[in-house]
Amino acid sequence: MKNIYFTLVICLTLMGCSKEPGEGGQASITGKVYVLEYNGNCSELRDEYYGIDEEVYIIAGDDPSYFERVRTGPDGTFWFPYLRKGKYQVYALSENCDVPGQNEAIIKNLEITEKKQNVITETIEVIR
Repeated sequence: MKNIYFTLVICLTLMGCSKEPGEGGQASITGKVYVLEYNGNCSELRDEYYGIDEEVYIIAGDDPSYFERVRTGPDGTFWFPYLRKGKYQVYALSENCDVPGQNEAIIKNLEITEKKQNVITETIEVIR
């Protein structure tokens, strides 16, 4: 009986220590959002700049929706701190020139492989 109890405690302890991607770690993801500003029918580029106060979202692992949303700073930078190892998707919404009035997600797939890693993503370009 002692062996069964000991085995059960060990199994539950090991299963409880398994950490999924998400909050609670020491790693982070940073990047920038760059805005391409077009006219109404997306035929002429009018301006381009790093996006101030743009919303950026993060999804952990296989989750169907985001778990955190941040806004970019004055130089277009965003930061998701306190992440654990795992796969992530970071995205911002962009106008879809092919379907006027509809947005699309510009997604960057990333992976944190080390406990204290800072992953820098490619710049996310969005259309406005």
